[in-house]
Amino acid sequence: MRKNRNLLEGNIMTALAGLALPIMGTSLMQMAYNLTDMIWIGRISSNAVAAVGASGMYLWLSSGFAVLARMGGQVLVGQSLGADKPERAISYARASLWMGIICGMIYGIIAVIFNGPLIGFFRLNSQDVIRDARIYLVITCGGVVFTFLNQILTGLLTAMGNSGVTFRATCIGLLINVVLDPVLIFGPGPLPALGVAGAAIATVLAQVIVFVVYLLIVRKDPVIFSRLHLLRRTEASCYREILGIGFPVAVQSLLFTGISMIIARLIAGWGDAAVAVQKVGSQIESISWMTADGFGSAVNAFTAQNYGAGRLKRVKRGYASAMGVMMAWGIVTSAVLILFPEVLFRIFITESDVIPMGIDYLRILGVSQLFMCTEAASAGTFQGLGRTVPPSLVGIVFTGLRIPLAMVLAQTSLGLNGIWWSISISSILKGLILPAWLFVFLLLRFGRSSCAGVSAKE
Repeated sequence: MRKNRNLLEGNIMTALAGLALPIMGTSLMQMAYNLTDMIWIGRISSNAVAAVGASGMYLWLSSGFAVLARMGGQVLVGQSLGADKPERAISYARASLWMGIICGMIYGIIAVIFNGPLIGFFRLNSQDVIRDARIYLVITCGGVVFTFLNQILTGLLTAMGNSGVTFRATCIGLLINVVLDPVLIFGPGPLPALGVAGAAIATVLAQVIVFVVYLLIVRKDPVIFSRLHLLRRTEASCYREILGIGFPVAVQSLLFTGISMIIARLIAGWGDAAVAVQKVGSQIESISWMTADGFGSAVNAFTAQNYGAGRLKRVKRGYASAMGVMMAWGIVTSAVLILFPEVLFRIFITESDVIPMGIDYLRILGVSQLFMCTEAASAGTFQGLGRTVPPSLVGIVFTGLRIPLAMVLAQTSLGLNGIWWSISISSILKGLILPAWLFVFLLLRFGRSSCAGVSAKE
């Protein structure tokens, strides 16, 4: 396995870029992975997109449970490695993997058993859409444990400074999905056309293959994975510490998805086509937020290792560098969404009555991309410090604001666009408040020469 990157010494921008670029590349690959699904499903119909959009919410919801183990494991492994305590890092890694296995299996079983009422929550209009949504939910969540494990392995490798492995594994998953999607959806030649079920099967198979690739690569790692011994007993304190750090982030993620599901239910009042617009639009918008989230993960690992080593000035300089990069990226993505919405949306859906709604969505959400990027960089720094409550609190409060704001704005002349504006306005507020909070925190806490008994170093 490729040598882990040293985040404690050398040029800060070089260290951040070396870690962040593969993670951002991984995010772009994941975005391409999702967009590939949407392109092929969109060729079936907007109803098929609506079915995947509704059931896909539960796949998104599962990430909230996965992040419980991923975030705690990533932060604590990073801090332990920075403090030169590899045995402790191994214990945290083992605990996070076991948490992922257990949570993934429980989540999958519940989703499969209760697929009917879960899809019924959205009050979809067409019986065909409801049937396809239930099929997609059963298949994707039936294999969701592999998604859990892949997310946790990604976090652990990022904490070790080895983000290149996740990029290679994700690329392989993307290639598998690109090949399987059209084959399983449309069934060329003698093969049966499985439609939405084919897209779900392709997604699960790709995740399984990515997991196998991870196993083949990480078994050669001399720092953690070759010494992990999954069946060895792990101290209960490791689980408690992982829960302590991961719980606020998990709550934020779960509430964010839950709020998005309520918003989706409101959107369904404008018809299944509006649900399809939200699904496709959010996938296009992911060019910004998935990349920002990936960079935030790199900032998390950089901050965790340097904080563990007591290099507090380097933490602050790393955050300043990250903010500069994220602001530039936010400006670019905002410009793309605002200036070229029709070109982007037509790639997925070409139905003339749906396109105007898609254009409105992309332009309105384009306004907030810069602020979403500044939120991601600030959240990554807070999390790397082990302070997961501030970004979670800001996320919960202002994402929750979307529901009353959407209900109010949708009753004005804005109509459906009022819902899109509620999402954009809340992102702007988060992107202003969280960086301000972090600035004050760093000034008050790290302005001194020490923190929690650890001397500050360059």
